[in-house]
Parts: sequence; structure tokens; C-alpha cells
Amino acid sequence: MSWCDSAAKTGKNIAVWWDMKDCPVPEGIDAHRVRPSIEGALKEQGYSGPVSITAYGDQKQTPDRLLRALSSTGVAVVHIRSESTCAVMYKDMVKWREDNPPPATMMIITNQMLDVFHWDLARLQQRTSYDLFLAYSVEPLARLFVYTRKNWLWKNILLGTTASVTSSSSDAVFYCKSCSLECLSLKSFKKHLSTEEHAIQEVLHPQPKQLISVTSKWGKNYAATPEYATAKIHVWWDMFDCPIPDGYDAHRVRPSLEGAFKELGYSGPVSITAFGDYKKTPKSHLHALSSTGIDVAHVIPEVIYSRMHNDIFKWREDNPTPATMMIISDEAKYVFGTSLALRAQQDNKYNLFWAYSFRPREMSVMVTSAEWLWDSLLAETKRHVLRKCSGSSERVVESTGIFYCKLCVPERTLCFYKHKLLDEFIKHLSSKKHLSKEKGITDRRQRNMNLGLFWLEAKRTFPREQAVEEICLGEVVTEEVIS
Repeated sequence: MSWCDSAAKTGKNIAVWWDMKDCPVPEGIDAHRVRPSIEGALKEQGYSGPVSITAYGDQKQTPDRLLRALSSTGVAVVHIRSESTCAVMYKDMVKWREDNPPPATMMIITNQMLDVFHWDLARLQQRTSYDLFLAYSVEPLARLFVYTRKNWLWKNILLGTTASVTSSSSDAVFYCKSCSLECLSLKSFKKHLSTEEHAIQEVLHPQPKQLISVTSKWGKNYAATPEYATAKIHVWWDMFDCPIPDGYDAHRVRPSLEGAFKELGYSGPVSITAFGDYKKTPKSHLHALSSTGIDVAHVIPEVIYSRMHNDIFKWREDNPTPATMMIISDEAKYVFGTSLALRAQQDNKYNLFWAYSFRPREMSVMVTSAEWLWDSLLAETKRHVLRKCSGSSERVVESTGIFYCKLCVPERTLCFYKHKLLDEFIKHLSSKKHLSKEKGITDRRQRNMNLGLFWLEAKRTFPREQAVEEICLGEVVTEEVIS
């Protein structure tokens, strides 16, 4: 366990934001259990620091006995109209993050993580990471972009292990967001909520109903920070989306990339892997790429993203942070976005660059330190090609990239075919064994597509039980056609 992990677990800052509308105290459960149950759940995960809890809801609708029980255990109570709960909770979270730098821990109790919080919070977590826990009364229907240490069902927390209460009633306050009024007693709080002045303030100064993103304007190229300035940089290049432009000297690709990195203050060693169909790539391009130290990986469109994803995963295993990853592909947002945002950045804190042939219409969940248009990035070569890019121009000329076939695996090994000589590589790509492998992959992909279409048609045409029988029959028919 790293110092940062240890500090987060034993530190003083564990903040809990609780949406009482989504996750109310269930009938039959004593509200006095809320704080000790939350603290008990966190202690089971090794987090022993003092916990602050803020409960958000329309407190005019909350029974006095419940509010009194929460307050007696040190839970702060906030009154807000139901439609503004998420927006106000998030605004308070952002302010808390500004005042409490990591290592620290956050817990969010809501059903709205997927629909409301996850995109902006995931981006915040990539830039400044906190240990994050989540509880809900209804499990999200899709995978979250936010990396959490643990998720719980709300009722399971309240029925689980309890810890001793660490706060007294003097720690808790009642707060009206519309009026910016703090009350120290339940009586004065409820009296305030029933006044005409409060009703007028709610109408004249309504709280926001939509979450206000704090990351929506992120996206410019940032200068290198000290921990990444001299760290390794590895580039995964999708040559289907971002090919070498006609008439462009392939020798200039590496100097273009290294020059762009150097402009931002990155001087660490750069390694590059180019993924493409090299049966259709001019031999002069392959020689030029290899002569500048770029590894060449042969794939076909059907499997390029799976091979790139596997390569990224393997590289991360061998290269811990601090390090920088760069993806050159139009599809990075859709194919790699969730994985990179969750594991590479929120969990492991890799730095990320991205290049593409056209600018995305909307911002990705991935937080990048730099983004470039591919053609513009290559055009920068003229400014840098005569320099010693990353202090390594002579080294690059002497180095030779490896040629990989990312489709074929030799017998008795888990590694893909690799060649040091271009002629051997080209010979392999034209071999009967390799061409048979490519055809098998293409046929299998077509078969899967046919089965998917068959299944959709079966679901539209037949009841569920009969649809299952029809898809099974379709598998047999397809198998016979292929064979």
C-alpha cells in the first residue's frame, strides 16, 4: 500500500453527501443508525478517519423525529427543493474538493450517479483523484465512468456493521440553501421553513436544477508537470484512421511527435507502435518507419481495437506511472475512453495525449494533457525536423523498429510473430498460413454479425422462448455454411 493510499485511509477528511430523496431511511430502521452504519462500512474497508455527513432533501417533508435522530449523531441537514438536490450537492462537492486536497475520501449516496454526476466527476477524478465510495438504493443500469473503491446498496449499509458514534449533536447544523441560513436547533429550523420570507426566497432566488460542469472548458494543451516531464511516452497509432498523408515523408513522423512533445516540455524517451494493414502499405513507408525506431504491428480492421487494447494493457503492466500514453485514432473516445478514464487515469494516474483526423463534436470523458489534429501535428515537422527532438535525433536514426504480426501466434508461445527484417515480415504477410488466419478472423466476424441480425429478427418475430430456439437453429445453419 502506497503512502497516498495509507494517508487517505487514516486521514481526517472523509466527506459524505447523501441524497435523502433517492435513498431515504427505510421504514423500520432507526435513523440513529445512519452515521454508525456508514462509519462501520468505511472501517471495514480500512478507512478510519472522522466522517462528516451532509444530508440533502426537502426537509419540510421529513418527520421531525428523523431529523432529530440525524442531528443527534452529528449529521448536517440541508434543506433544498427536490429538483435542485443533485446540482447543489455537486456544487458543494466541488467546493469541498478545492478546500480539501488529496489524500482524502468522498462518499456519495444517490441513484443519480449515472445520469447526473458521472461524466463531470469522472473528469475531475482524472485530474485530482480522491478515494471514492458509492451507495444507491437502485443499482446503475450501465457501467460508470467513475472509478469507485466500493459500491453498496443503501439498505445493506444500514443493516450492516455499526461503529461507535464519533460526533456529538453540537457538530450538526441545519442549513437552508435558499436563504443561506444556518440554524443550530431543529425548532428554529422548522420555524424558518414555514415562514413567508423563506417561501419568497425560494421563488426569487431558486437554486440551479441542472448540474453545472466545472470541466466542460478543459481541453487546451498544458505544459508538462515535473513528474511527467522526463517520464516515458508510448504512442499507439491507428493508421486506418490517421494514415500517412500522400506525398508525406514517413521519416518525419517520429520527429513530428517528439517535436510537439518538446514544445510542451516533455523530453522523456518516446516509443511508437503503428497499427495497420501492411499488405497495403508501400514498402518505402515501412522502411522509413522502422529506420526511425517505430514498431510496425500488422492488423486488419476487424481486430485493430482489440489488439491495441491488449497492447495498452500489457504496456501498463510493464511501465508504472509516472508515464504518458498517447492514442492516435478517431475512435479513442468510443473504444478506449471508459478504460483509459477508469483505470489508466483515475486509478493509476497516467498522463494522456490524443491525436485524431477530425475534432470530436463533443468532449470526451478522457482528460487529456494535449490534443492535436493529425495533419496539423505532422505539419509541425518543418519546425522541428532539423532539431534534436527529445535530445535523440542521432539515436533515432540508428535504432530499428520491430515488425509484428498481431494476428499470428507461433506454436508453443503466447507472443505474436515478430521480425527484425522487413523482407521477412513481408514474406510472412503473403504466406498461406497468415492469409488463412486473416480469412478465419474475417469469416468469424461476419458470422457473429449474421447471428446478431438473426437474433434481432427473431426477437421481433417470435415470443422469447421461441426466439431462443430460432437463434440456436441459426447458429447451426451458419456453422454449416461456413464449413
